[in-house]
Amino acid sequence: MLAKSVNDLQVYKLAVELQRKVFELSKTFPKEEMYSLTDQIRRSSRSVGANICEAWAKRRYPAHFESKLSDSDGESEETIHWLTTACDCRYIEVSVKDQLSGDYRHVSGILNKMMNDAQSWCKHYIK
Repeated sequence: MLAKSVNDLQVYKLAVELQRKVFELSKTFPKEEMYSLTDQIRRSSRSVGANICEAWAKRRYPAHFESKLSDSDGESEETIHWLTTACDCRYIEVSVKDQLSGDYRHVSGILNKMMNDAQSWCKHYIK
């Protein structure tokens, strides 16, 4: 099926699901982390999906499409960093960090495949 909107993209659905999981998990962090780790992990996890939306809107411009997907990939990696930090601080279990990190790496893999095939994602908009 050809995606008609960003909401049809499996990678976007995964990013939104993961941001919900990270948000719920971050509610358990200590209050003293509210303006540091909690804020950072929430922002980066939300940016994964937000950048996918921006990439979708910029399909007319393959370079911009790739750039926004690259930004999304970077935010995914940043979220993995914050998950590692939360684990190192003993706010989450290693198994939770490993599961979510694996899920974010899966998202990154999909994003990289899309970047490598940007022309086919953008071809309907290229003049």
